[in-house]
Amino acid sequence: MPDERLVATPHGEARVVVRRAKRPIATLVLTHGAGGGIDAPDLLTLARTLPQQDISVTLVEMPWRVAGKKVAPRPAVLDECYRAALDDMRMRTRLVIGGRSAGARSAARIARSAGASGVLALSFPLHPPGKPERSRLEELQQARVRTLVIQGEKDPFGTPEEFPEDTNMVVVPAGDHSFKVAKSAPLSQEDALGVILEATLEWIVRDIAGNRIR
Repeated sequence: MPDERLVATPHGEARVVVRRAKRPIATLVLTHGAGGGIDAPDLLTLARTLPQQDISVTLVEMPWRVAGKKVAPRPAVLDECYRAALDDMRMRTRLVIGGRSAGARSAARIARSAGASGVLALSFPLHPPGKPERSRLEELQQARVRTLVIQGEKDPFGTPEEFPEDTNMVVVPAGDHSFKVAKSAPLSQEDALGVILEATLEWIVRDIAGNRIR
C-alpha cells in the first residue's frame, strides 16, 4: 500500500503518494499536468509497477488540485510547489523528476536546482496546439541533465518530428497528448502504456542507475 501525506508549500498543501521499492536503485518523482491529476493512466502505471523493479515512485498532487481548483496557477507557482515537495523528501538514491505535460515543463525548469540526475518528460507540450511558433523547447533544454521524452505520435502539442533530431525520445504509436490510442490503432491502450513503462525502466536502469539492477 502507498504512503500518503500532505506537504506544506508556499501556496498551500501538496499531496504526495509514495510507493517504495524494497531495495531501490533510483527514485522517480512525478507530477501531473494542468488538465488532470495523479490518477492519469500513465502516472499510475509507472507508480504501481516500477517499485517491483527496484525503483521507488512518488506522485505529487499540486496544491491547486488538492484545494479542488480547476485552473492551474502560473509556471513560477508550480515550480515553487514542486521544489517544496522535493525538499520534504529524503533521497537515498539517485533522483529522477518529471511529470506529464505542464508537470514535465516544471520538472525541466527545476531539475538542476533540485539536484536531479534525470528528467522524465511525458507528453512534453512543445507548443500550444496549432501554434508551433510559440515553442517551449528552451524549457526542455534548460534541464541540462539526462532527459527522456515520451511523446505520442499524434500529440497536437508537439509531434515527435517537431523536436530536434538529437532529442532522446520514445514514441507511443498513434498516441495523443494523453497517450490514448484509437480502437483502429496498431496497438491496444494496454500496449501503449507498456511502451511507456518499458522505456522508462530501461532508461533509468541504463542511464541513471548505471545498470545497477537486481
